[in-house]
Amino acid sequence: MSQQRILRFPRGFLWGTASAAYQCEGGNTNNQWYRWEQQGHIRSGDVCGKASDWWEHAEKDFLLAEQMENNALRLSLEWSRIEPEEGHWDDTAIERYRAMLVDLRRLHMTPVVTLHHFTDPLWFTERGGFAEAENLRFFTRYVEHVVAALQDVCSFWITINEPNVYAFQGYLRGIFPPGEKDLLRTFMVLRNLMQAHIEAFYVIRHLQPEALIGYCLHYRLFDPVNALSPLDRSAASIQENMFTWSALQAAETGRLTFPVGQVLPPLTHAVGARDYHGVNYYTREMVRFDPLMPGEAFGRRVVRPNVIRNDDGIDDGFGEIYPWGLYRVLTSIYQRTRGNKPLYITENGFSDRDDDMRPAALLAHLAVLHRAIRDGIPVRGYFHWTLVDNFEWNDGWFVRFGLIEIDPITQRRMPRRSASMFGEICQANAITEAIVERYAPELSASIFTKSDLQGKEIRV
Repeated sequence: MSQQRILRFPRGFLWGTASAAYQCEGGNTNNQWYRWEQQGHIRSGDVCGKASDWWEHAEKDFLLAEQMENNALRLSLEWSRIEPEEGHWDDTAIERYRAMLVDLRRLHMTPVVTLHHFTDPLWFTERGGFAEAENLRFFTRYVEHVVAALQDVCSFWITINEPNVYAFQGYLRGIFPPGEKDLLRTFMVLRNLMQAHIEAFYVIRHLQPEALIGYCLHYRLFDPVNALSPLDRSAASIQENMFTWSALQAAETGRLTFPVGQVLPPLTHAVGARDYHGVNYYTREMVRFDPLMPGEAFGRRVVRPNVIRNDDGIDDGFGEIYPWGLYRVLTSIYQRTRGNKPLYITENGFSDRDDDMRPAALLAHLAVLHRAIRDGIPVRGYFHWTLVDNFEWNDGWFVRFGLIEIDPITQRRMPRRSASMFGEICQANAITEAIVERYAPELSASIFTKSDLQGKEIRV
């Protein structure tokens, strides 16, 4: 009998899922996203309502994560619950979060806590939010209050989730609150968010010297539709540098990429202000030169025909399923930062209501991740987006990212096939031949083959 092929992950590797407070908790009515919803911007027509009911019953879903053999779980705190009015702290909110974190530790899962995941208290928004540098003091005060209160039950912090998405979607494309379309203001917000991370980093380091502290960026590749076209290549390169690499450069050097880095104030004390790099990766964009789109660096983003793709949202497309992009992103981060910090995949997932693509897509991405680790990139954990279906921002309940399906009316949970598969991978700390044969036999001829990975594609 031949020996079973296996891709084993490092000892102590973190396996978990990622989530956000507004999308899961329900009842968050004191932030700018609730106001955005009340103004009619949720394209699906849904209301968040109870969301996934975590404020009352998160622990039930934590049990499902434990049954999947997860050893970590990423969740966020809702600033507007903790500080509903400027300078007024709600101790009952802190105690509810404490109960969640204590329960995760009881279940032998490492809590990974995001301090800011897209939502701002209304009082902060009315002061101008992160568009005003003078408001960063309110964020660092909030961070200090939270970490001082919860440092005995959490030591792994993500300061800010996807500052590039927050800035570009809200201030350039206008599809997130506040709905603006101003290029310079976009980069001012991005600069201020990165500075907010730096200041929060030093606050946490002072309070909790042993903590792991970082942030996570959304990494998206932009490739030319026609690689031989200098116009396509130029448009794709500019879009990728502005969206994907500008914030990372700011974190590493103190300045955003050219030319905005020469216009905006530099960041202070940026160098070294992170213990790891948080990586959120979903897809890539194909870019074609379009002279009618000056606001998008003369590039139109398209999805290639006949590719395997995520279910589309109403607000935006979630793009093709492109596993090799994860390897490209990880190697580029490692090279751009000279390998100075470990990496965590803080989000990776698939919009797939029927769960007919997710098992193969997840396996392919994890195989590529394994290849990156084998090639010397220090990735220490993987967090799948997400554990249970949640309220997906402007798309509401229209798209589904959960390993576990939710009926938002009855709150009934129905584990998808991919949940079983992910549980087997977590339990084994490996991708085994038996798992591949059981869940995605179409990949069995390629997923363990070095030459196929070098060929840059695992077709799902």
